[in-house]
Amino acid sequence: MSKTETIATPNQYRSILNLTETEIAIRDIKQYFEKSFSKSLNLMEVSAPLVLSEGTGINDNLNGVERAVSFDALDIKHSQMEIVQSLAKWKRMALKKYGLTNGEGIYTKMNAVRRDEILDNLHSMQVDQWDWEKVISKEQRNQDTLKKEVNKIYATIKATESHIHQLNPMLEPVLPEDIYFTSTLELETMYPQLTPSQREDIITKEHGAVFIMQIGGALRSGQKHDGRSPDYDDWTLNGDIIVWNPFLDRSFEISSMGIRVDEEALLRQLKLANNEERLRLTYHQAILNGDLPYTIGGGIGQSRLCMFLLKKAHIGEVQASVWNTQILKECEENNIPLL
Repeated sequence: MSKTETIATPNQYRSILNLTETEIAIRDIKQYFEKSFSKSLNLMEVSAPLVLSEGTGINDNLNGVERAVSFDALDIKHSQMEIVQSLAKWKRMALKKYGLTNGEGIYTKMNAVRRDEILDNLHSMQVDQWDWEKVISKEQRNQDTLKKEVNKIYATIKATESHIHQLNPMLEPVLPEDIYFTSTLELETMYPQLTPSQREDIITKEHGAVFIMQIGGALRSGQKHDGRSPDYDDWTLNGDIIVWNPFLDRSFEISSMGIRVDEEALLRQLKLANNEERLRLTYHQAILNGDLPYTIGGGIGQSRLCMFLLKKAHIGEVQASVWNTQILKECEENNIPLL
């Protein structure tokens, strides 16, 4: 593995599949995973917006600092539009609109633009996910519920890995049978001298696939494992599905998910984040007034999953996007064929 200025590259890299074979395999992965995942979690497909109105609190602001792409529209007066960054909040409102009940959910093929993303092997300005959300009861807002959904998603990832191996025998499976559960606090206790990313690497390399829980709040050290917006996931009931990528010799996040905030978690987390001014927004008022269902949901990276299963060095090998001149130069020099 070599590291250039911007990206990491396997030594003497050669893509296992050529461009045409890659496009066919991307289609096979997406079709198989989507059908299996929606059946396992009891989700119906719905249409998703690309644009949302600014100032409602519905567009996800991720860690709270990323800028949405904003613009005005010719035929909508006195209002700014925003390109979606994610649909974490919109999905919860959609569940109410569709009248779904406990155990029923939705998914959508979400496309977003994140203008402040730092581009590298795994990160693009263009984000494509299977975004999903399911209704649960207040009594189901617990770790057992979270783990059950994680296991369903992981089983589907494993099945998809087996499926693509049958179609392309040169793509050998690498995932372990089961996913290992841990928490950010446990990792900090075990490896206090390491950074959060180093902790993820060491635990994922050991177990092959992990779900790291409780992301967003400060740990005993006073530091956060990673940032999370305070108004969608409950920081005590969320986490990331991370697998070990032997091809890139690093941990590799495929999904972020969690049980969503109830009234108490929303107030607590907005206070901790010094974002209590958001309580005036439409979405936040709906939670406080009990107008939205209790839910669990998340996003599963389409390009991330394809990149991992097809053993690609760069996300641009499975997604057509825009890259800076340095990345284009490094990919050309290291034989990485971008779409």
